[in-house]
Amino acid sequence: MELHDVWFVLIAVLWTGYFFLEGFDFGVGVLTRLLARDRREKRVLINTIGPVWDGNEVWLLSAGGATFAAFPDWYATLFSGFYLPLLLILVCLIVRGVAFEYRAKRSDERWQTNWEHAIFWCSLLPAFLWGVAFGNIVHGVAIDADKEYVGGVLDLLNPYALLGGLLTLALFTFHGTVFAGLKTVGEIRERARKLALRLGVVTAAVAVGFLLWTQADHGKPAGAVLLVIAVGALLAALVAVARSREGWAFALSGLTIVAGVAMLFVSLFPDVMPSTLDPAWSLTAANSASSPYTLTIMTWCAGIATPVVLLYQGWTYWVFRKRIGTHHIAEAH
Repeated sequence: MELHDVWFVLIAVLWTGYFFLEGFDFGVGVLTRLLARDRREKRVLINTIGPVWDGNEVWLLSAGGATFAAFPDWYATLFSGFYLPLLLILVCLIVRGVAFEYRAKRSDERWQTNWEHAIFWCSLLPAFLWGVAFGNIVHGVAIDADKEYVGGVLDLLNPYALLGGLLTLALFTFHGTVFAGLKTVGEIRERARKLALRLGVVTAAVAVGFLLWTQADHGKPAGAVLLVIAVGALLAALVAVARSREGWAFALSGLTIVAGVAMLFVSLFPDVMPSTLDPAWSLTAANSASSPYTLTIMTWCAGIATPVVLLYQGWTYWVFRKRIGTHHIAEAH
């Protein structure tokens, strides 16, 4: 296997890790409007991700940085062609982080309400737009012979990509609901379980439609296997939710995300951005990669740094593993 193929796999792993972790993160943000009934319950939901949300975003920085270094042509075409949606995602991530930190700085009702709206919308929009972005990457976009995107923003809003956006929004929200049930106690935990059952049915329907469409377009045997794993894990997660086995449900909903993202990258390879104008103009892992020397240095650095990051993040989740409830929130908050 060539080094550029290895780095294609590594970037796929980074995006998979990001969607697994930030997926429930976004989902909990959406739940602040769908599940919480009062300000104290919103505080409970925010506290479930409070110690980990910023660490989850490290995976996005790593995926973006690795793409820039390993596949500069892919990075340039992607970030120039998808400039507006990616800028909107970036703004949402910034505002969302500020909202987490500043919401409780003042006791004013309007102040806290505005920041709560920011948390909801800045969780919902990225959850949807990431699906639209990756739907377009897999489906293909208008790339010319100079490796430049020559389409417009409206070209990105095609049916396949929009269905992908609906899938990531539904799946992340379901993942977040399962996580909320895993991390809370009392009435909010039971409501999270009931909401997860309803969301899971909708998510399964959207997932089957999108993944079947993907398989029909690309038809790779490995993609078919991953499709079965993704749908099977999602249905098994619903069974686990119904039996109040939140740990199993969270692992299975995570497996759904892992298998779904893996299916997209398997369907994409060896391309990294297919051209709808001429297949010969598509960006591939080979023609958009950095030099072998650069990839070799990156491989050594990744081999040293990655285990340290994984150990540290795993330790963080272990330290903050306990459930919380409304009785843990002081009246002043």
